[in-house]
Amino acid sequence: MRSLRKAGWFVVLALAMAGWMGLLGSLRGVAEAGVIASSLPGTDGRSEDLATVQSFLENKIVVQQLVDYGVSPEEAKAKVQAMNPQDLHRLASVTNRAAVGTDSGIGLLIGLAILVILIIVILKLSHKEVIIR
Repeated sequence: MRSLRKAGWFVVLALAMAGWMGLLGSLRGVAEAGVIASSLPGTDGRSEDLATVQSFLENKIVVQQLVDYGVSPEEAKAKVQAMNPQDLHRLASVTNRAAVGTDSGIGLLIGLAILVILIIVILKLSHKEVIIR
């Protein structure tokens, strides 16, 4: 086992694996579970869904993306008004998930910190020093 640790490729392999695991750990998604309604909501559900979608369409980022795709916000609101209740409910549930899924980058910072700590531990275990001048 000592001959493996003295080999230079062992350190390179360990650093590559640490980097790969750090990257995979920082790119995880959010898993959500919920109960799907077996029946469609009534007219009051449509108004709630319509309010949810319209408030999502008023977001600055969403408006900018609509303009980038060549759709004016007024056209998008008109199409939402014309949707049937099933599609409107599906769109409202997707917009709720999209709003929950926004990330502030904290996960990326934590992943980078863990990667740096892991590299330091590997270097210490292999009796190497990094000197910054």
